[in-house]
Amino acid sequence: MIKVESLTKTYGGFTAVDNVSFVAQPGRVTGFLGPNGAGKSTSMRIMVGLTKADRGTVTVGGHDYLDIPNPGRHVGVLLDASAQHAGRTGREVLALSASTMGLPSSRVDEMLDLVSLTESESKRRVKNYSLGMRQRLGIANALMGDPQVLILDEPANGLDPAGIRWMRGLLKGYAERGGTVLLSSHLLHEVQMIADELVMIGRGQIVAQGTPADLLRESGTFFRAVESTQLVEALAAAGIEASPVADGYRTDAEAIEVGKVAAAHQITLIELKLADGGLEDLFLELTAETQRESYQTGGAA
Repeated sequence: MIKVESLTKTYGGFTAVDNVSFVAQPGRVTGFLGPNGAGKSTSMRIMVGLTKADRGTVTVGGHDYLDIPNPGRHVGVLLDASAQHAGRTGREVLALSASTMGLPSSRVDEMLDLVSLTESESKRRVKNYSLGMRQRLGIANALMGDPQVLILDEPANGLDPAGIRWMRGLLKGYAERGGTVLLSSHLLHEVQMIADELVMIGRGQIVAQGTPADLLRESGTFFRAVESTQLVEALAAAGIEASPVADGYRTDAEAIEVGKVAAAHQITLIELKLADGGLEDLFLELTAETQRESYQTGGAA
């Protein structure tokens, strides 16, 4: 389990993480989502003792990470796949980790096989690895000590579609065996497919958390109609507000309420459903003020 309580970190006058609290439970994959600069990486660095918090605490398995003896045997970490010794071979990188953790050398071959790095690839220097290969090597390193907890920052970055599917199965299987997985990602569709819990952060603050189904259910109803303007006006007359989203509209009202208003005014509905267009719409809506690019909920201006 990872327990984050009232975590705060400032740099001068800039607050990178502002009173962040959440729990990543064993047996579940927790997705940690946010735009660039939202505070994800800073939070993860604090979790593993690389950055000191100004206020708040983080415990992993009930302990401060820095107090855990031989931490690689308990917590697997991948924060930057490029932060590996470029002059060493992949095999050498893993062999050093195994030796440091007091593991047999046979563990190196097990991990290479697990992440599908071939014998010839393992003998190449890391500087000649693609980003996807470095990610695989980093995941192998994180799993080397058979830890109970995984903390992964953008683990799918650089992986091809087959690699992303492989990683999805690997992490789901890990969680199903009782492991705790916390991963950050910008690949929102992939997170939606793998995560049991979601924590969304913007400008250093938690903006939403819960299961994907609960968050999407709370996002309201999406609808499209032939007579869209007429339906929006009819809904407003009934006290129901609707706002443009993509090629339709979103409202906090239940779908049955929208359907009843449309039927009463003989309006032709094209689409009526939970606003489950995926995490991307929800993510952009909740973090709209933190995005570099403006989020257009309607058509082009």
